[in-house]
Amino acid sequence: MENSEGVKIESTVVTEEPLISALDIALFAVIITVAYFWYFKRDKQSSSSEKKPYTIQPSSLSSIEQTSNSSFIKKLKSTGRSLVVFYGSQTGTAEEFAGRIAKEGARYKMKGMVADPEECDMADLVEMKEIQKSLAIFCIATHGEGDPTDNAMDFYEWLQNGDADLEGLNYAVFGLGNKTYEHYNEIAIYIDQRLEELGATRVHEIGLGDDDANIEDDFVSWKEKLWESVCSHYGIEETGEESNIRQYKLVDCSEVLPERIFSGEISRLKSYENQRFSFDVKNPYLSKIAVNRELHKSGDRSCMHIEFDIDGSKMRYDTGDHVAVYPKNSSELVDKIGELLNADLDAVFSLLNTDEESSKKHPFPCPCTYRTALTYYLDITSNPRTHIMKELIEYASDPKDQEKLKLMASSTPEGKKEFHEWILRDNRNIVHILEDLPSVKPDLDHLCELLPRLQCRYYSISSSPKVYPKSIHITAVLVNYTTPTNRVNKGVATNLLAQLIPTNDELPQPTIPIYIRRSQFRLPPKGQTPIIMIGPGTGLAPFRGFIQERDYARKEGREIGEMVLYFGCRKKDEDFIYENELQEYVANGTLTKLHLAFSRDQPEKKYVTHLLEQNADELWNIIGEKSGHLYVCGDARSMAKDVHSIIVKVVMEKGQMTNSQALNYVKKMEQQKRYSADVWS
Repeated sequence: MENSEGVKIESTVVTEEPLISALDIALFAVIITVAYFWYFKRDKQSSSSEKKPYTIQPSSLSSIEQTSNSSFIKKLKSTGRSLVVFYGSQTGTAEEFAGRIAKEGARYKMKGMVADPEECDMADLVEMKEIQKSLAIFCIATHGEGDPTDNAMDFYEWLQNGDADLEGLNYAVFGLGNKTYEHYNEIAIYIDQRLEELGATRVHEIGLGDDDANIEDDFVSWKEKLWESVCSHYGIEETGEESNIRQYKLVDCSEVLPERIFSGEISRLKSYENQRFSFDVKNPYLSKIAVNRELHKSGDRSCMHIEFDIDGSKMRYDTGDHVAVYPKNSSELVDKIGELLNADLDAVFSLLNTDEESSKKHPFPCPCTYRTALTYYLDITSNPRTHIMKELIEYASDPKDQEKLKLMASSTPEGKKEFHEWILRDNRNIVHILEDLPSVKPDLDHLCELLPRLQCRYYSISSSPKVYPKSIHITAVLVNYTTPTNRVNKGVATNLLAQLIPTNDELPQPTIPIYIRRSQFRLPPKGQTPIIMIGPGTGLAPFRGFIQERDYARKEGREIGEMVLYFGCRKKDEDFIYENELQEYVANGTLTKLHLAFSRDQPEKKYVTHLLEQNADELWNIIGEKSGHLYVCGDARSMAKDVHSIIVKVVMEKGQMTNSQALNYVKKMEQQKRYSADVWS
């Protein structure tokens, strides 16, 4: 276009031209070139579209004649199965639960398969009625502010926008949530209700698992009643056969070439050596640690300020986003497992799915060494669930160890009590179990199959891209605690980060895989809108980014709204993080007010919630009279709930409303994104 426009401008000053001018020749060449590329590009797209798996849109649910690799119905029919268990999983727990249900189906003469809705054409649900005694079960997690998991997003939107006739579909739903969050199990509840609206038959009532309490207990209790309902609905009986069939089989890979062996990559082989944009959950960026400094001034606790270098990565983030950090287990724990099981951790192996129809061929990247699997891919520090206890029974040579495992694997009141006390209360991980039950010697490949995947850890970004476009900052407390058995448990990610100290420029800098997760925790669109930020401890992290962003705007000469920060910690001289920065923002006018609560600097403990109650007029002035925004970051279990109660009380008193009106007012604030929370339990 630019060249042809330039030629046209030139032609306006030419008075005489030959019959076929240079302009004509140039234009003809351009037309031929464009036509050539347009034709072959269209042909290429047409060809590639023929190869692309057919997917059906919600608006055309009747067009289901075409099948593809995404057709779970085709797989069910070709393998004689009648049970499909879908999972919506962000951390792997829902996927684990789905696998356990599918495995147990054999006890009820229902051969099952596990399916990822992201890899399936969910419009095929309308064909489930063609399979005799068929059942679809959904293990669905809710995360964030009532959001579906990434892999269930398309299915969720399909249900919202579509109008499929699901008559003849038999289903059941189990939700995974956390009661400390406002939108508890919202996605599972919606899916359960929506399937019924579309004509499906609920075989068993929805189960709601609470991760803040004991989600394992919730799941096991629901699952037992589920099978009772299934037997009643289909007129079948339990076979009584316990199924401990392995899902994966061991493959010896000792002859595999070194360049074909995974060494900790999340998905693509050699991805850390050959980085490719864009970076996400399956393709993290190997970032250098640019800064790692201590924020606490004294005391026996540690809080780290860490800066990840993203220069040259093309990664972009917004203030309020999260950064995901991929940790690795300590070599001490990994070596301990090898020692306890007398195993060669450097042997190369692979686990191959025995179900040839499954889209998941391996439980983690294979082939790799046992050391790599235990270091990068498997969670060896969390409390194992009851199904692992059950699988370990056959490996116990001591009858006492066998009985203890059988009891903890059972659903009896005594069994649940023992599991709660010995595993959860005493905080035992798989290493502790193998230490305390010395006759239990599982095959290492089977243990690798049983253990859940090691998950990335999310941190609120404590910087603004306006000020720090080439780095991402986080604020992280080092996690170390002593268990009732006098063992020291260490946080996987924070203890790794604590070791990654940058050196001088001559030596290679420490690195760690990261990616950015988008958030809805955002500053108001208008910079003049007043805001209140409530963030005790490391809850300050995202607000540091908020303040930086508005300080940047102020220095550019733009008008900014009031910024009020409530911050609290134990002692001013011990853990008042970013003190100098905050005082400087107060001095230059960016931070309008800084309310501080040091809980242990006086006889009676003082928290930010006390300050909020004292400043009711200021609160109402900003959120009521000036329609400002309010943000909360930190502990969901107590602090965030207390703040919510105080805000409702302030709205009642200062806004002269009834309790019901005040609740509706706060609810409307949340819907308008004027009341936002970034909290954790």
